[in-house]
Amino acid sequence: MSYKFIEDLERFLRGKFEKYPAAGALVPERCPAGMAGDFALNCFRIGRYCGNPVAAAQAVAEFLRSHADVAEVEVIKAFVNVTLKAAALHRDSVAAVDALLEAGRLPESERRRILIEYSAPNTNKPQHLGHVRNNTLGMSLASLLKRVGHDVIEINLVNDRGIHICKSMIAYQRFGHGCTPESTGMKGDHLVGKFYVEYNKALSEEIRALKEARPELADRDSEELFLETELGRATQKMLQEWEAGNPEVRALWKMMNSWVFAGFAQTYERMGIHFDHTYLESETYLLGKDIVAAGLEKGVFAKREDGAVFCDLGKLGKKVVLRSDGTSVYITQDIGTTLRKYEDYHPESMVWVVGDEQNLHFQMLFEIMRRLGYPWAADLYHLSYGMVNLPTGKMKSREGTVVDADDLFDEMAQLATDACRERAVDGIDPEELAQRGEIIGLGALKFMLLKFNPKTTIMFDPAASLKFEGDTGPYVQYAAARINSIERKAAERGINFEAASVNWALLSHEAEKALAVTAGFYPAVLKLAAERRDCSGLAEYLLDLAKAFNRFYRECPVLTAETPELVAARLAMADAVRTIITDGLGTLTIGVPQAM
Repeated sequence: MSYKFIEDLERFLRGKFEKYPAAGALVPERCPAGMAGDFALNCFRIGRYCGNPVAAAQAVAEFLRSHADVAEVEVIKAFVNVTLKAAALHRDSVAAVDALLEAGRLPESERRRILIEYSAPNTNKPQHLGHVRNNTLGMSLASLLKRVGHDVIEINLVNDRGIHICKSMIAYQRFGHGCTPESTGMKGDHLVGKFYVEYNKALSEEIRALKEARPELADRDSEELFLETELGRATQKMLQEWEAGNPEVRALWKMMNSWVFAGFAQTYERMGIHFDHTYLESETYLLGKDIVAAGLEKGVFAKREDGAVFCDLGKLGKKVVLRSDGTSVYITQDIGTTLRKYEDYHPESMVWVVGDEQNLHFQMLFEIMRRLGYPWAADLYHLSYGMVNLPTGKMKSREGTVVDADDLFDEMAQLATDACRERAVDGIDPEELAQRGEIIGLGALKFMLLKFNPKTTIMFDPAASLKFEGDTGPYVQYAAARINSIERKAAERGINFEAASVNWALLSHEAEKALAVTAGFYPAVLKLAAERRDCSGLAEYLLDLAKAFNRFYRECPVLTAETPELVAARLAMADAVRTIITDGLGTLTIGVPQAM
């Protein structure tokens, strides 16, 4: 979707200046606050094609002053501020909302096949608030990229093996007494996570007793003393037995993992997550060793004196890819899994959604893949994000101080339900109330996690995220719900409106034009957010659109407008805005309730 005055202007400039490019050189921007105009045109962008920026601005202004859609033109150095006639402004934005939505899709030539890996939980505990941010960033980015037209594959890689998994297994053997999710009434991942916490409490107690008995160990770190404890040795032995394929250990592992996967499935379903494929670390942890061997022959890797294989990555440092005993390290299997994902799906780009503590790891991984000669390795991307902290500090799974994802969802839904109940004028069906609470509560949570740039470390505040006023998800949802209410009242009064028959020229109030201008930027916002792989720009835009609508609602009465024609025009305007808000929130994987 583009404005006719821009299309005509570019045709004029291409005819006037031989070097002017085919299209897209002049992009309308928001006119700065305090200046008259609907749009600003930055002629510095076209100065090199038109002599110089000031001369370009004069040429642009000269053409636009005689354009049928333009009401006023103001030139300030190399900038041109443009005010459109109301009918033209609305014609090219809210009056053609379907075309506006379609304009948010990329041309076929720019669409790509993109694989996104996110979530990546461990099967020794339930997902917590940190996972919720990861899941929200991953699922929303996937949705955004699909929205603009890319072919997106959503992947999960679950860490279902290793010493931490054995910790929960040992604790279950010793403290579980044969309990199950059914016998305890606990969700499977919660039950296994309970034993992980119990394990660490028992280990801490054993280490405390060990230090008391052997004062020379008092200054030793707990991790250093792991194998000095009976519990630690038993856990290490279980890991060795798992790797050797011990039937009893494997049976226990499969049973407890099945409980966790069932629990994860419920969490994902509630968030609206559906993966195209889930890789298991138990099936991928041996991958990569053959690639390292081939890389060693090619000179990509080298051997140390102790036999360890490493890669000298220059400023990034030296990275061991095989230990001296020939066993893998974490990056070894990442090398193998990266190749496996490419062979399985042949994406043109791969994205990993992983916390910022792994920044160096991914820089090293990407550089190694490039040195190994894979041509597609030039487009590997780490979506790095900051942590979510509590007012009391960082969360720690082993101490049980995390904000559990399922408990968090329940809390957010209940808070939203309570808020809706307080606002309800008449009685409301409890089931409908609960559905509203779920949509608003989870929407508030997702919006709070998405409105910040992913790299930002944020403090979690459930109550603040649920406010119906301010920079929140419910504020945006409420704008759409208010429009739903307006349209229900219009229907009750027998008021009909069709965008095609509306006299859009009637909407000349400053708030009406400002709302149309904001709405018109939606396609550009979608494409820019997708290009940057950052949903925060879309969240910020939806807040701006909701604010522009609320100003319109305050200053321009809809159902009580002066004439039936103006009522119809304002209803059509509100309907178009509701369509954009719903599409935008849906792109962020956030629903919109019919009422709030």
